[in-house]
Amino acid sequence: MTAAVSALRTGHIGLNVTDLTRSLVFYRDTLGFDLLGEGTDEDRRFAFLGRAGELVLTLWQQADSAYAPAAAGLHHLAFSADGIDEVRAYEARLRDLGVPFAYDGVVAHGEGAASGGIFFHDPDGTRLEISAPKGAEDAPAPTAGAPTCGFF
Repeated sequence: MTAAVSALRTGHIGLNVTDLTRSLVFYRDTLGFDLLGEGTDEDRRFAFLGRAGELVLTLWQQADSAYAPAAAGLHHLAFSADGIDEVRAYEARLRDLGVPFAYDGVVAHGEGAASGGIFFHDPDGTRLEISAPKGAEDAPAPTAGAPTCGFF
């Protein structure tokens, strides 16, 4: 390679969904993403979601069944919050909307970890996390000896 190589970083995430309308409502209205663009042709439905004009998530209506945790591919999708208070605000918002949680409230990422968050699922069962780097010091770690995000 002769070209300069920079450190890679995550661009956007693309998720296959079974029902674009339902998933769009969830990610836009529940998690607060803006709709940046969409394709509405019956056989090519998709939505570009982001914040402040920056693409974060693309939804593709290409799945014919729910998320399969045992299949190769995406394990879970994690969003980072600025602090644990923001995580708790999302927790309250999601609870008010009836979103089920994998664990009861904020949990630590592991035994003795300062980082932690909330764990839940989208309408297709895709595993989601919203976490902060500190503030969960007193929260439980639901999976002894292993990362919390690995087993929900």
